[in-house]
Amino acid sequence: MITASHLTKAFGSVTAIADVSFHVSAGEVVGFLGPNGAGKTTTMRILAGIFPPTRGTASIAGHDVLADSIGARRSIGYFPEYAPLYPDLSVEQYLRFVGCLKRIPRNRRGSAVTNVLSSCRLEGVAHRLIGKLSKGYRQRIGLAQALLGDPPVLILDEPTIGLDPEQAVEIRRLIASMGGTRAVLFSSHILSEVEALCSRVVVLDAGRVIADGTPVSLTAKLGARHRIVIRVDAPRAAVLEVLSTVERIPTAEPAPDGLRIVAEADDCEAGGRALAEAVQAHGWTLLELRHEPLPLEEIFFRLVNRPPVPES
Repeated sequence: MITASHLTKAFGSVTAIADVSFHVSAGEVVGFLGPNGAGKTTTMRILAGIFPPTRGTASIAGHDVLADSIGARRSIGYFPEYAPLYPDLSVEQYLRFVGCLKRIPRNRRGSAVTNVLSSCRLEGVAHRLIGKLSKGYRQRIGLAQALLGDPPVLILDEPTIGLDPEQAVEIRRLIASMGGTRAVLFSSHILSEVEALCSRVVVLDAGRVIADGTPVSLTAKLGARHRIVIRVDAPRAAVLEVLSTVERIPTAEPAPDGLRIVAEADDCEAGGRALAEAVQAHGWTLLELRHEPLPLEEIFFRLVNRPPVPES
């Protein structure tokens, strides 16, 4: 549904992105990550038909963004980082105006506006001026205009920027409901947000794609050791003495019904089997054994070779 092939964009002597290629299929919510200045917004603007690429091609739902620009734009719902809202219009007036710009037929425009007002929980403020509403409501309005006309592709650039935690949770819930048969490309600096919403991530750095895959596949690409979580109902000291001879044990902490241990292994399956066998050999009760992928934040900072920002 979204295809970028060898996209390059230069602004004079500055190359914003170089040879960027990736795809997003129907039903996928894909996270688009990268440090500031990596080229995420430039790429999204090319896909949305705002910038032409210097080189390369892109298509939206089968429509080339240059050769069939109108077809591509009609297939996309775009939420820019700062949505262009009109503060002197009511929410409903604004959405009807956007419906006119999107050329939704007049006889279907009213029902289309009603649908997005409902899905974005805006019915209660439909007749209020946009300029009088909170940032959270304005972000919902931005999502509503992207959804108007039921496009098969959504491109969302930092939709939770500037929101308080409660507002951000509401927007995340709304985005989570947008998938289904759509292709969604979602940019955010909040990595836990991307991890909760997206099944796959594309990572840009210095204008180039440096990774594309699931957290599990990216962990393998990094050559990182697998994490295995094991819970055992047994004395802490004895368990640690035995299991630390099987695999590396970076953390061990009490749990309500036993000892929770995080082990690291080069081979997840073999490591898990060896830990389980060691527990059984000593007659201890094994309560849980599962693989735990690296957190997306750790994967991201390893990929871009930057240390995580310390919490204040």
